Amino acid sequence: MMSVSQTLETEEDLLSCLHIKMYHPQQSSRGLYGSLPLGTRRRHSAEDPLRLGRDSGSCTYALLDPRVSRKQLCLSAHRSAQSPDLLFSVQNLSQRGRLSVNSSALDYLERMDLPDKALVRFGEYEMLIVRESGEAKGNFEVQFEVLAAPPSRETCTCVPGLGPVMDTGLMVRELGPQETDDTLICYS
Repeated sequence: MMSVSQTLETEEDLLSCLHIKMYHPQQSSRGLYGSLPLGTRRRHSAEDPLRLGRDSGSCTYALLDPRVSRKQLCLSAHRSAQSPDLLFSVQNLSQRGRLSVNSSALDYLERMDLPDKALVRFGEYEMLIVRESGEAKGNFEVQFEVLAAPPSRETCTCVPGLGPVMDTGLMVRELGPQETDDTLICYS
């Protein structure tokens, strides 16, 4: 006979997961991700912020790159009264470098809530962070993977005449000559 504790669904079965997909132009030749647990899910307490940077002593995960700040960024879990889901924010911990989230720049110690899918950039790094919902409140998982191409290229849709449109909804006009109609008369 099974006990009640064995038959109940546990919080561990329904953890939210942050899928962090990394890209750097020289990633294949430099071994930048040697200390990241690539391809495996790691469990974290929602109370503890997840830090990423060069210093393995003060960061949860380290990048093996001297151009990355000692503490680069922090991902924190939180909840809001409007949503039962575990939500996340990102904070720039670098005094020297800027961090951008879907084209919005964050200076030192500035924080921003992450949407379900976010393109985070710092230095030459691009991280596509995708939140997979879960019901657990006290823990979440994180899974790192390396992308062969920049995620900004994958999240971009081209619209004829307007150029690339990021999934943030911002339109970027293509540079180049613009046509004018010389026959128009201008009255002042």
